[in-house]
Parts: sequence; C-alpha cells; structure tokens
Amino acid sequence: MKSQDISSLLSSVTEQLAAIEHERWSHWQRYVHNKAVRQSDGSLLLPPDLVARWEKQIETSYTDLSEAEKESDREQVRKYLPLIVSVLTNRLDAEED
Repeated sequence: MKSQDISSLLSSVTEQLAAIEHERWSHWQRYVHNKAVRQSDGSLLLPPDLVARWEKQIETSYTDLSEAEKESDREQVRKYLPLIVSVLTNRLDAEED
C-alpha cells in the first residue's frame, strides 16, 4: 500500500474517527462533572485529591504509568480498533479483487 493510498484511506475515515473521539471525550467529561460539585454560579469545584491525581497523571509519561492506568488508556484505544480493522480489511479485500 502506497503512502498516498494510506493518506486517502485515513482521510475517508476521519469523520468516523472524530465521532469515536467525541464519544470518548464526552464520557470523560461526564465522569469529571459527576465528581465535581456544582457551584451557585454554575462553575464546578473538583475535589483536591482528584486534581492532584490527574495532575500527576498529566505529568507522567505513558511508560511510567501504573499498569491500571495503562490499561485505562488501552481501553480507550480499543474503541478505535474495530473501525481501523474494518477499513484495512475492506482495503485488502479490494486489492485482492
């Protein structure tokens, strides 16, 4: 497969990948909002222990994360894999025809 074919293939699935990403982001935001306390002005107050945990994770490279944290990231990546497998399988099938 040529790099031009790969670029075209990726371009064709951008919207589907963006939809998956939006679902992932929405799920995370729901989680964060559910952990916060809504203030009278509509702002959200996060518990300091969660802020400290997330700031630590932000500053930690993937290789230095705990196995549980790595698995959480893998779980998110797995949401993309069915689409990627489908696109590649369809491409390979088309090349065989």
